[in-house]
Amino acid sequence: MGIRKVFIVGSGLMGSGIAQVCAQAGIEVILYDIDREALDRALKNIEWSVNKFIEKGKVKEDRATIIGRIRTVSDFSEAGGVDLLIEAVFEDLELKREVFQRADEAAGPETLIASNTSAISITELASVTNRSDKVLGLHFFSPVPMMQAVEVIKGLATTDETAIRGKDFVLQIGKEPIMVNRDVAGFVINRINFPSTMEAMRLVEQGIASVEDIDKGLRLASGRKMGIFETGDMVGLDITYGAMMAMYQETGDPRWYPPMILRRKVKAGQLGRKTGRGWYEYNEDGARKDS
Repeated sequence: MGIRKVFIVGSGLMGSGIAQVCAQAGIEVILYDIDREALDRALKNIEWSVNKFIEKGKVKEDRATIIGRIRTVSDFSEAGGVDLLIEAVFEDLELKREVFQRADEAAGPETLIASNTSAISITELASVTNRSDKVLGLHFFSPVPMMQAVEVIKGLATTDETAIRGKDFVLQIGKEPIMVNRDVAGFVINRINFPSTMEAMRLVEQGIASVEDIDKGLRLASGRKMGIFETGDMVGLDITYGAMMAMYQETGDPRWYPPMILRRKVKAGQLGRKTGRGWYEYNEDGARKDS
């Protein structure tokens, strides 16, 4: 039996994107956030994105039907009765542990609980619940509606049945599962991507090349649709920093420690598109000032 109802914690870039792809796949969505204004912004962004998919002929249903499957709430008790709960909050271990504790209390005993974390241990998050066997990682990539890969991560206690249900869910929403059989820091894709991301930051830090030229080179020479810094601004520099720090703190390996230029930008509040400045500068409508 497929997933029929999903509860998503966090209505930011990732949470709203996950809500959209679920709704487009015919799944009922409950999108939760403590901030009512954030929920309103999320719904507005989802409507805009769905319209783009309709215009390009990528979805057959009308906007009202798709958006009608999404209900926004600020009450965690609404998680009762869902098949799957997905946590998509900031990359902070204590915050995620708190969400998992609340999720375990609110959701029904058969509900699967998943984290969209890009680096934090699934095993550690599962340890604060009474259902470690039903906890897994579902790591989506940004922007969620466009990116096809989803990492399906097993924690130490995650059963094969849970992992299979996670894989089937990913296929159900039209994505491609990447199975991660061991709960290691950063999982698979970020363990490959982060070293190049850090090296790009160091090249800028040392004055060897500009942000613009590195991104241009990666698009033209590596076939990337977006450069490292363009992607970083979209995701949020604080999110990247949080993921790198989570990997560093878990492993103690200095290669995962965020470069100084990233640490300084985060402290300065230059977090990307959402603050109007990150690696690039942005207008109020989110468009790059130099584009």
